[in-house]
Amino acid sequence: MIELNGTALAAGICPSFGGGMAYLDACMAGSRIPLLRPLRPPTMPATPFEPNRLACYPLVPWSNRIDHGGFEMEGVRIALPRNRDDDAWPIHGTGWQRAWRIERQTPEDMLLALEDATPGAYAYEAQQRYTLRGDTLRVALAVRNTGGAALPFGLGLHPFFLHHGDVRLRAAATQVWLNDGHSPIPTERAAVPPAWDFRDSRELPPAELNHCFVGWDGDGTIEWPGLGLALDIAADVDAFILYTPAAAGFFCFEPVDHAIDAVHRPGGAFANGMTRLAPGERLARHFAFRVRPLAAAATPFPLMP
Repeated sequence: MIELNGTALAAGICPSFGGGMAYLDACMAGSRIPLLRPLRPPTMPATPFEPNRLACYPLVPWSNRIDHGGFEMEGVRIALPRNRDDDAWPIHGTGWQRAWRIERQTPEDMLLALEDATPGAYAYEAQQRYTLRGDTLRVALAVRNTGGAALPFGLGLHPFFLHHGDVRLRAAATQVWLNDGHSPIPTERAAVPPAWDFRDSRELPPAELNHCFVGWDGDGTIEWPGLGLALDIAADVDAFILYTPAAAGFFCFEPVDHAIDAVHRPGGAFANGMTRLAPGERLARHFAFRVRPLAAAATPFPLMP
């Protein structure tokens, strides 16, 4: 694990453990306050490592779950094996379960790389760049299709935010993919109901949610009134998955560029946010997280350093 430090944030990066983060802490008035569910030594196990315990990890070459064990692309069956024993579907792509290598490193910047291939399915090269300067962590995630055929690709991040009591969320979306309450696979797209309307900052609903919201403008804020802190979020994607497990002490706000099981939704993968990459083509997404005192006004900030 390698720590990147800014004036108001510190992030622990785990190249060999999914290329993810072990923690993201606010550094305020001489104190460090965890904003993400932390995984720190000595609690970090040696082997085997469970990447779903990380504070945040990349989603590549697709996000969340894919039903039916795969999909068809231009008449060819793309089979995706299950990659978690406790999940009925292949989930979150493969990058989060792989060891990434360090390509470049400075005190405030780290570039990671990965090559991966699943026989009969995705072959890709990915890069992930973490840049931490001052009060802002930026993450650039990119993928290139190294396979022999065009496939739908998608990207995102999977952070686990701590509640710290009375957490509030602001993230405006126009629609939500609903599921039947028994499976996370969506069944219909609907207008966002009033109880889940986060155009203005509001507390998370008490009931468990696990839905993909679409029509997001890529701008959001998480507020912790009890801590007097806010975390502004910016991304060049237009969807997020909101997962609020009961009594877990954390929730997931996952900025992504496509719907859950996009390959099987009406209209297909490309109508639901995924990008067709021919062999050699590349897709990149950018994410930024800026901490500030809650009393300070939010101002625009750039996605890229």
